Amino acid sequence: MENQPVVDAHHHLWDLKENRYPWLSPDRGPDPFPDFERLCHDYLLEDFMADVSRQHVVKSVHVQAEHDEADPVRETAWLQRVADRPGSGGFPHGIVAWADLSDPGVEAVLEGHRAYPNVRGIRQMLNYTPPTPGQPAPAFGHHGDLLANEGFQRRFGLLRKYDLSFDLQIFPWQTEAGAALVAAHPDTVFVLNHTIMPFDRSEAGLAVWRHAAETYAALPNVSIKISGLGMAPGGFEPGMAERLVRETIEVFGPSRCLFASNFPVDKLMADYDTIWGLFRRSIATYSEAEQEAMLRGNAERVYRL
Repeated sequence: MENQPVVDAHHHLWDLKENRYPWLSPDRGPDPFPDFERLCHDYLLEDFMADVSRQHVVKSVHVQAEHDEADPVRETAWLQRVADRPGSGGFPHGIVAWADLSDPGVEAVLEGHRAYPNVRGIRQMLNYTPPTPGQPAPAFGHHGDLLANEGFQRRFGLLRKYDLSFDLQIFPWQTEAGAALVAAHPDTVFVLNHTIMPFDRSEAGLAVWRHAAETYAALPNVSIKISGLGMAPGGFEPGMAERLVRETIEVFGPSRCLFASNFPVDKLMADYDTIWGLFRRSIATYSEAEQEAMLRGNAERVYRL
């Protein structure tokens, strides 16, 4: 099914002249990825379309790119202008924006995002590792353990009020708290990001990841994006990537799996055709309808594209 159309359910764009992204700035602190300097330039819609040109990408979902937190709606407004521009093809068709649900004033931010028709959900990264004394702070996670934050928990229900899904980016070892959040909000659609971030690829680490996958899969309001497979230490390793794809689909089933590139971040590890070629090979034994669902239909349904 090499020419079957796809929806890229997770990518980023940024214009460093138009907007401010502190993590891509010269004073950002420690680099979160090897060769990080390659990311610190504009990545515009035309760059994305050049990367995807051989993969029959028909729609896409843009996920917030850690824009300046002081003005998160600015990123959404810019993305809507990109999507509305003549010749854009509507890309990005869906926008997952950022909001700080621990902030007492967050409802005004949600209202601001909801003014733009392509907005579908919110991502506020929940992946958190307690700091190690003497080590630099991580590039992300500076809001602390949000799952233990009373304000975050109390305001999470606002997503349902504004008909917004939640992109759940979380480590496997946070599963107990993450699953409790999902269970407490059965009417909210959750989309696990980056294959639940299986960064520890020892057999013991993969057992923790598999347990996390099985725990979330037992919750009916959860889907999973198979993406970010190059972000672990060691980068993009095809054999391990195929194993993770296969096991994720085994646990969640073809009706709840979405594929995504995480470009341009994963461009540091592999080109677009390599990533999507692996996705297509990994599902070749599934029926045509199941392949269509994983490559396109599930993303269209989950993100209402």
